This record gives sequence, structure tokens and C-alpha cells, in this order.
Amino acid sequence: MKLTIETLRKRIDVAAKRTPADLVIKNGKIINVFTREIIEEDIAIADGFVAGLGCYEGKEIIDAGGSYIAPGFIDGHVHIESAMVTPAEFSNVVLPHGVTTVIADPHEIANVSGTDGIDFMLESSEDIPLDVYFMLPSCVPATPFENAGASLSDRELEKYYGHPRVLGLGEVMDYPAVMNNDENMLKKLEDAHTKGKCIDGHAAGLNADEINIYMTAGIRTDHECINPEEALHRLRKGMYVMLREGSAARDLLALLKSVNEQNARRCLFVTDDKHLDDLINEGSIDHNVRMAIREGMDPILAVQIATLNAAECFGLKNKGAIAPGYVADLIFLSDLRNVTIERVVKSGILAAENGVMKAPVPNSIVPSAAILDSVKISSLNYEDLSINIGTGIANIIGIIPNSIVTRHLVEKADSLNGYFQPNPDKDYLKLAVVERHNRTGSIGLGIIKGLGITRGGIASTVAHDSHNIVAAGTSDEDLLAAIKHTSAMKGGLAVVQDGKILAELPLPIAGLMTDQDSSVIYGHLSELNHALRSVGCSMEFNPFLTLSFLALPVIPELKLTDKGLFSVRSFSHINAEAKK
Repeated sequence: MKLTIETLRKRIDVAAKRTPADLVIKNGKIINVFTREIIEEDIAIADGFVAGLGCYEGKEIIDAGGSYIAPGFIDGHVHIESAMVTPAEFSNVVLPHGVTTVIADPHEIANVSGTDGIDFMLESSEDIPLDVYFMLPSCVPATPFENAGASLSDRELEKYYGHPRVLGLGEVMDYPAVMNNDENMLKKLEDAHTKGKCIDGHAAGLNADEINIYMTAGIRTDHECINPEEALHRLRKGMYVMLREGSAARDLLALLKSVNEQNARRCLFVTDDKHLDDLINEGSIDHNVRMAIREGMDPILAVQIATLNAAECFGLKNKGAIAPGYVADLIFLSDLRNVTIERVVKSGILAAENGVMKAPVPNSIVPSAAILDSVKISSLNYEDLSINIGTGIANIIGIIPNSIVTRHLVEKADSLNGYFQPNPDKDYLKLAVVERHNRTGSIGLGIIKGLGITRGGIASTVAHDSHNIVAAGTSDEDLLAAIKHTSAMKGGLAVVQDGKILAELPLPIAGLMTDQDSSVIYGHLSELNHALRSVGCSMEFNPFLTLSFLALPVIPELKLTDKGLFSVRSFSHINAEAKK
């Protein structure tokens, strides 16, 4: 609601007790994130904002019955596309988990559809209960070492800074461009600085000296820490450290070892990339809070990290606390230590109760034809999938379970006439990344170890960040079948065995999302998980999530793009055959 003299007068009259509040919440234990104490006062709400704390009368009364009341949780960095649902359906999923605000980076869909993708995310997040703010994709494509569906210049991004829900420049992942004073990168940074906007970082693998460069460039956050040492390097340099617990990158337990009473105010919780089934089964930021408390963190400190810290990091001056002048985003908790959510109030209105939305939001925005027709590949045959490894000593991508970081292995692999032969018994599989935006025919091929598939193949159009088709298989036949079926669906996920499709999830919106209800998608994901077990997966980690990050050439150590095997250490492509 736009602030006018009339609304301001009303709120002041409610605060002064001259006028009854629209809503008063009584008998609640308010978590005060400023002083980190529990206070017991009425909460008076007018026009969706807190007008006062104390003793108030209202037109409507809610008896909290002794429940704890926390500010609405804020996810400080999330890619909505990773949940494979539209913003409206994402709202239906995360609001019952107490998440009332998210800072989203639409670089997934932007890498596929450019400004059309950004426009779709902005339009489809209007007038939904969840407050969705955006950081503009800074690196589309992520690197020059792959083919993406779009390229965004500073001029194309600059026009979005006037949008009220655009907060700044999204994760700057091209560290070499910053370090080497790349003109295009400097212009994007300059635009954000000139307009007083935030700049997010992506400092995967950067040491303390390299963090100096990011901080000097005005980059103030990082969500890529994977150990306490990295977190402390960033905290000591003045960065905000985003404590991430997603689906593929589960870093929170390690990072909590670096958080203490002295530095906690520079930390915030994020999910980054989280699948729909994990959001439904585990939760969102509420899961991070729950984990932190379980590991010994003071519950009120955990709530402060999930609310006020995130709001202050992004300059959201009326969010993150329960106080006069703040938006009335409230979570009712029957159990503080277990973060048991009873009710969620969004802008003074009951939005969810006992894990269920009171009024689910329908998908109202229809994607453009271009977004719905984003998968275009050249014809493929078995010869296109051959990997020459000569003597058999190969550079191999070693998977680390529940991590998006990989190992660069140099090992002997099976070969026939100099060409790699998959060996499921040793967990050596063939990996392919197929360009799917412009029919270039570009195909990258590599060897992976640790995916855990013993038969069949899987493929997906979710492949960070350029989102080409990524596929892995125990045979060329199943690898090719999985790639072709994913293309025929116009995007999505597929599991194949002996040429037969065992399960699928169509994702027609840019090959990343669907407009189906979450219950329908959850059913598809359950079928996919069953099919994954059928092809030998232990399900100790999610193979599709792991697969989706194997094409991201800004995360150590060894990845695969449509242009070939990529060493993050040398920031260059290398051959599958290793030098002796």
C-alpha cells in the first residue's frame, strides 16, 4: 500500500489510541529481534503495518494463546526457478513455512530467455502474498566458456533499476572479469553503485586476498562458503555471509561453526537452490532456523539471523522485526525450539494455518511463446557421443555427495580402441552437455564418478547456469534416448532404462518450470525418485540436483559445458584424456 497523508494519519491515530486498530493480537510472546528478548504486549495493526506495541483495542482480536510470535522469515538469496514452479505457486509452498519475503535472482530463466525471462518473473510475482524482491542477473552468460540462450548487457539491465522491487545487481560470479577490470563488468558495477543498489557476490573458492578485490568492487555478500575458514575470511573483511542450506548445496552445519555472538549480525540464512519436494518435506528458511537451534544456537539469535539481518543487508527498512512502522508479517510458533508454525500472518492478514494456505494463489500470467519454445537441438547420433581418451588415463569429474563442488580426478578408465566405455561397477559414467538454445550442435562430453547409477540414463534441461541439456548414462543408447526425450518434452527431467521412459517431469516454461500445482509436481517427483531407485541410485543425494550443477563452470574443481571439460582451477577447457 502506498503511503499517503490519509494512511499515515490513520496509523498515527491507531498508535496514539485515538482510533481502534484493524487487528490486535493479544497474549503472544513477541520475539524482539532488536534486543533479543521475549516481550508480552499487544500488537496493534493498521493497514497491514504494526502501529503499536502495548495495550490496544481493535476491530478484530486474535488471541495468540501464549504462542511465540516471530517476524516473517526472509530468504536472502533464492532462485525460484529451482523449485520448478512459478512465483505464484512458490508463494503457496513457502508461506506456510513462515517465509514472507524472498530476495530472488532470476538468472536461471534469464540465461534461457534474457529480458523476456526477467519480465515474466517480475509480472508473475505481482499481487501475490509473498513479497518477492529481485537482484538483476549480472552474468548472463555466466562465463564465455559455454553457449547460453541470451546475453545481457549493462544497458539491458539498467532499465530495471527503476522497478520498486529490484534491489540491486545479482551474484557476480565472473571473478576474472572483476579482477581484470573487464569494461562490461565495470559498467554493471558502476550502474549499481550510482543508483545506490546492493551487489551480491559469488566468491566460490576465492581466498582472503581475492576477497579484497570483491570488497573493493563494492560486492558485499557471498553465499558460496563451504567451510568455517572461508566464512571467517569474508566476515573479517566486512562481507555478509549467507548461510546456505539448499538441496544440492548443504553447507549450513559446517558454516555454523564459524558463527558466534560477535559476528552473527553479519550472517543471514538462504536456500539458494531448493527442489519443490525438499521445500514441502523439510521447509525453507524455517528448516535453516530449526537446524541452527538443534546445533546449539540460541533460538532468538537464529530468528534474528532469519529476519532482521536479512532485511538490513538489503535495506528493507520496514521488514524483519515486530515493531511500530514495520510490515505486519508474523509467524505464530507453538514451540520455539522446534520452530512449530501454527499460523502465518502476511501484511496483517492470515495467510496460512497449520501448514495450509488459506487462499492459494492461482497462476495468472501466461508465458510468451518464446519462453514456451526454448528447447531446440540439432540431430544427434551415437558417433556424437564418443570420448577419445587414448591410453585410458582420463580427467574425471569426481562427485562429492550433497555438494556442488566436485573433485578433479585423474584415473584410468575403461576404453575400447581409445574410446571411453562406461563401467557402472566402478561408477564411471558418461556425461554429456548438449546446447539446446540455438541448434549450434555443440556437445561437451566427459566422465563422472560417484553418481551411483548402475543402469539406464537420466537427462535434464535444468543445468546451471546456461541450462543446456545435461545427461548421464551407463550406455550410449540410454544416454541418447534420455536426451531426445527431454528435447521432445520441450524441457524437463527424464529417467530412461533400456530405451524406455521410466518417469518424467515436463518443464515447458523455459525448460525450468511448470505452471502445474505443487501437488501435481510432487507426484511427478515421487515417480522420478522411484525410477531413480530402479536404475540403482541409493538416494543418499539427489542425482538430478547433482547433475544440474555439473555444468556450472564457476564452481570448483572440474565441470562440463557444451564446449567441453572445464578446469575451474585454470579457468580453461581441457581434454578428457589426461597428460601422463
